[in-house]
Amino acid sequence: MRIAFLMDSLKSINPVNETTSYLMYECNQRGHTVYFLEPHDVYIRKDKVVARMRNITVPPDLSMKKYWRALISCTKKEELIFESVTDLDALFLRKDPPLIYQTMEFLAPVNDQVFMINSTTGQVLGNSKLYTLNFPEIIPETHVSRDPSRLRKIIDDFGGAMVVKPLQRFGGEGVIKVSIKDRDNLNSLINYYVRAYQSYPEREPIMVQEYIDVVQKEGDVRILLLNGEILGAMRRKPLEGDFRTNIHAGARAYKHDITAKEREICATIKDRLVEDGLYFVGVDVLGDKLVEVNCVSPGGIPRINRLNNVKLEANVVDFIEQKVRERQRQKE
Repeated sequence: MRIAFLMDSLKSINPVNETTSYLMYECNQRGHTVYFLEPHDVYIRKDKVVARMRNITVPPDLSMKKYWRALISCTKKEELIFESVTDLDALFLRKDPPLIYQTMEFLAPVNDQVFMINSTTGQVLGNSKLYTLNFPEIIPETHVSRDPSRLRKIIDDFGGAMVVKPLQRFGGEGVIKVSIKDRDNLNSLINYYVRAYQSYPEREPIMVQEYIDVVQKEGDVRILLLNGEILGAMRRKPLEGDFRTNIHAGARAYKHDITAKEREICATIKDRLVEDGLYFVGVDVLGDKLVEVNCVSPGGIPRINRLNNVKLEANVVDFIEQKVRERQRQKE
């Protein structure tokens, strides 16, 4: 099969801890032809969606570090392959956030002709922190506004600590805990986040969400879902003095056994995810609440593998191969 990965520069990635590198490695081990491209490599030629790609297929059975060095060597070669995207069997869209909407627009016309994981329309919908509002019964109390006075009243009425989340950031960036106990700083922070110095239409709406205090002691749970089914999970605990559970913010990963409540949450969101073409996602569960759906470049495979002595990337590539075969049979 011809499988491409649209992603960040290979040089920017530590392959030992990145889900994308494990998926690429597994494809290479199975003898698939593997291509690499970045978002700016997609363009239109004679009404067709085309991409500048590099063939990064290398000999199998290398160590991960040697494998990655071999890939980087491939990208330094002069030859570029100009392929119609529809000539591919599968395309992994694994560019780290923020989502590049122009690339999604370029790829959208062929979304049904190539198996993409995840779909362009699904990523546009699911990339927003507001996607969890599709499941109001299982999320923390949530408000979004660009009005400082309304946000302050929400926090006053709530009476306890809340979490402020900018809608367009990722990896825990800009996420803070606020409280009515520190009113001077609260006012300043809200004004800063919404850009209160701008006219109302130009301000930045922010999310204010119930703070779930178990995070400090227990952390949260990252659950990977494949085609709506649970693939694997890990618990993430924040650094001392922090409440953010993002690995990129310094949190640590621990072995975790899925609870009945977590299975119930996953069952609640399963059908909507598959309907939106979000086949491979990472969901974050805090206490008994869904707090985030990660669909742009969900991570966790390497750490879950090490914690549980498993090989989750094999399941993902199995799924890709199955979907490609199904599409090929439909064309016959």
